[in-house]
Amino acid sequence: MANGISMERVEAIIDSYGAQRSNLIAIMQDIQAEYKYLSPQVLEKIAEKLNIGVAKVYSVATFYENFSLEAKGKYIIKVCDGTACHVRKSQPIYNAIREHLKLEGKQKTSADGLFTLETVSCLGACGLAPVVTINDQVHSKMTPEAMVALLEQIEKEEADNA
Repeated sequence: MANGISMERVEAIIDSYGAQRSNLIAIMQDIQAEYKYLSPQVLEKIAEKLNIGVAKVYSVATFYENFSLEAKGKYIIKVCDGTACHVRKSQPIYNAIREHLKLEGKQKTSADGLFTLETVSCLGACGLAPVVTINDQVHSKMTPEAMVALLEQIEKEEADNA
């Protein structure tokens, strides 16, 4: 286990695709679906098993926006900043989340590792704007206050389950 990632499981995913180079993106998607990111060790293992250069694997991982090279929190918060959400004030919601989670600079994941904050161009729910998703669950017509209340509810549930 490296960073909570089982290399045996990574190898099993690669092997499930016959260790074929043509399946590089699908392999990376499956590994990321399981671990929420692609660590340097994972990228090196993929390169080794597919017999391709590590630089090639890194180039694919950095080219596609959906791949993440950083560990993510248990809860992935996506704030829509598409036109409808933007004009209906999604930015104050984003700012309230950053402030509540005490994120600084380019930091995206809370210090406790519970939340990762991202913006997306469009979630496809324009009529419900402004929209936020938490682990792909849609929360519509959000306000900064409602968002902070939702975060506090999740934090309380996590504390109660700890």
